[in-house]
Amino acid sequence: MSEEEALRRRRVRRLQKYAVNPPLKLAALLGLAPGHALIETTGRKTGRRRRTVVGVHPTGADGAPVEAARADTVWIVSEQGRHSGYVANLTADPRVRLRLGRSWRHGRARVLPEDDPQRRLDGFGRPSHAAAVRRFGTSLLTVRVDLSR
Repeated sequence: MSEEEALRRRRVRRLQKYAVNPPLKLAALLGLAPGHALIETTGRKTGRRRRTVVGVHPTGADGAPVEAARADTVWIVSEQGRHSGYVANLTADPRVRLRLGRSWRHGRARVLPEDDPQRRLDGFGRPSHAAAVRRFGTSLLTVRVDLSR
């Protein structure tokens, strides 16, 4: 990774941590952020619960988009890829919880490096979300969460 890429990643992280994520995190917690969820992972170093807001695309068993409450699978495109804290955490322990709407769901996450994150974003059907992820992302990576019933 070049110094320029590292600097850009640090700037984006600061912007998201202090300006973008706090109000979006609250909205997701209250179930008022369609297309977003809180993902709760276990810290790989501390063992403490860690929560962050992510854009999601819920699908049914057949892969067709469904409302969050009926989802079997949730797709996430991580903007910072393996540099994201939540991706590093779920790689160490794939058990996660997702706050979808107003309820928590347990699931098992896995990173899919072979998946095309650009194509996956297009499949979300949310062009403004896809544009933001592409603008701020430095190494896009697909994450799949299989939800428990």
